[in-house]
Amino acid sequence: MRNTSMFAVGFIAFTAFISSCQQQATTSQPAAPATESAPQAQATAPATKTYTIEEFMATTSIRGNAIATDNSKVLYSSNQTGIYNAFEVPVTGGEPKQVTSSTDNSVFVISYLPDNKRILYASDKGGNEITHIYLHNPDGTSRDLTPDAKAKSEFAEWSHDKKSFFYISNKRDPKFFDLYEMDVASFTPKLVFRNDKALDLGAISRNKRYLAFTKSITTNNSDLYLYDTKTKQLKHLSKHTGDIQYRPETFTPDDKQLYFLTDEGQEYTYLKSYDLATGKTAIVEKAPWDIMYSYFSRNGKYRVTGINNDARTEVKIYETATGQPISLPAMPSGDITAVRISDDEKLMSFYVNSSKSPNNLYVYSFDGQQPRKLTNTMNPKISEDDLVEGKVVRYKSFDGMEIPALLYTPKGIAEGEKRPALLWIHGGPGGQTRLNYSPLMQYLVNHGYVLLAVNNRGSSGYGKTFFAADDQKHGDADLKDCIAAKDYLNSTGFVAEDKIGIIGGSYGGYMVLAGLAFAPDEFAVGVDIFGVANWLRTLQSIPPWWESFREALYKEMGNPKTDSAALYNKSPLFFANQIKKPLMVLQGANDPRVLKVESDEIVAAVKKNNVPVEYMVFPDEGHGFVKKENEIKGYSAILDFLDTYLKKAPAEQTRTSGQ
Repeated sequence: MRNTSMFAVGFIAFTAFISSCQQQATTSQPAAPATESAPQAQATAPATKTYTIEEFMATTSIRGNAIATDNSKVLYSSNQTGIYNAFEVPVTGGEPKQVTSSTDNSVFVISYLPDNKRILYASDKGGNEITHIYLHNPDGTSRDLTPDAKAKSEFAEWSHDKKSFFYISNKRDPKFFDLYEMDVASFTPKLVFRNDKALDLGAISRNKRYLAFTKSITTNNSDLYLYDTKTKQLKHLSKHTGDIQYRPETFTPDDKQLYFLTDEGQEYTYLKSYDLATGKTAIVEKAPWDIMYSYFSRNGKYRVTGINNDARTEVKIYETATGQPISLPAMPSGDITAVRISDDEKLMSFYVNSSKSPNNLYVYSFDGQQPRKLTNTMNPKISEDDLVEGKVVRYKSFDGMEIPALLYTPKGIAEGEKRPALLWIHGGPGGQTRLNYSPLMQYLVNHGYVLLAVNNRGSSGYGKTFFAADDQKHGDADLKDCIAAKDYLNSTGFVAEDKIGIIGGSYGGYMVLAGLAFAPDEFAVGVDIFGVANWLRTLQSIPPWWESFREALYKEMGNPKTDSAALYNKSPLFFANQIKKPLMVLQGANDPRVLKVESDEIVAAVKKNNVPVEYMVFPDEGHGFVKKENEIKGYSAILDFLDTYLKKAPAEQTRTSGQ
């Protein structure tokens, strides 16, 4: 179980959601060089159909998957009903079957039970992030297995014999996640590890003797620990100086070695082993990018590795006995993500996704058959030919640092035509916008907006130097990366220089507010989706379950007790009088990360400037919108706002609005 970077989790439709989920992909295309010439408009623009937000949202979003132990079906979550519910589909293909019938809170699948009739799923209340683990029965009833109303519980993994599963919960102390094991015959939990040191669980050995943990020191520095449940000893495995990351991944099937990720002596994370008997370490696997994860199939026949290859995930599957990569048939075009291997190691389920096609579920048999597509999630009224593939580009920032970005160019731009543009800023601050499908992205591009998704300094996936380059410089160096992006857009020749706006969610929402407040003449409009306005309040009110990386967060962003002046100066709320361009704000009322009061106050402050401000609050959402009805309302309103104040606004208005 791993904690993700601050605000990156939650905005499902807005970021690629780099989480502790195991995401994989096919071999990626090479990145565009920094000196690549800008795309040219066509002399004769072909006709491109535009679509409504209802049509885009009629595309189904699916996530999570688990193969039944008898290889008969695959379980997944789908928002086909307007909210995420559990569905299952036969591995031979056919019509998916709805398993749960929630109408209020999203259901996110975990696994089948060994009987293949019951399932485990996770759910919270209206996006409050107090997740519980539920058992769903064939008769349609569900039982909360972790019923403490104030406690957050998260599934960790099954025991190897499938007679129990492990989960973490903060029911004893809101700040700390203890490890429990729940017997599936009686569904009674027992405490396995009392966590009083704010450790994060990483791996459990198959014989249940060893637990591996990571301890966050800063966002660039962590430690590795091994706990022996037999001797009750906690051993520090990574004594070091300087900033080095250590993260446990998995134990080998024979329980003799611990595999872990580290960037020790390297720019990118790589895989190493630790021998439990001798204490010796050895390099297992390296790549020219960050290795994101590596894990073994249930009986150890295969090892799967995911590599963060320039905003795409590259997947490699090795035969454990030989260490050699296995030969796979031609796979569907796109990123292959969320690979799951069946218990008997005969089947593999996975998703295929690209920037212009949503997730679809596939199954592949290791006997060499061609992969079988099990879902068709794209709205049949939408043609992929009308959508736009993202393109990796790079540009130089104010200090010469090279900034990676993803460019989406609308189809049908005629020679000499100038289009409005948006900078798209991800959450995090250590997130990364990736080449995955986003209905909002495609909706905006389909309606004529050039979109540049900026992976500014501080983004993950580009090495530890780049990741650390924004520490204590938020709202300054990273904002300058966004301002420099305007020069790149202007160089394309098809962007209207005075019609460049900025949009972002979570930390990206903060960047929107920072851009409008600290560089008030740079961006024509801003769309803030639950962004931080007051860092002093946000850092003082972070959820108690973030205790394991509270200090790391403070060291990156600033401590509200000792760095109050710096945090005040990077908080847009206190400089809202400088905002003079139109602003739109969207907020979930149940957001535990960026409290609703943050948006309330920035909206009230900006309105005093006689600046156009639009504000939407969703009472049944948290830090991320997961209900289709709300997404339709919110995304439609965003386009209306942009059309009014960016696309159709006279140039003079975009320069002087609010003055």
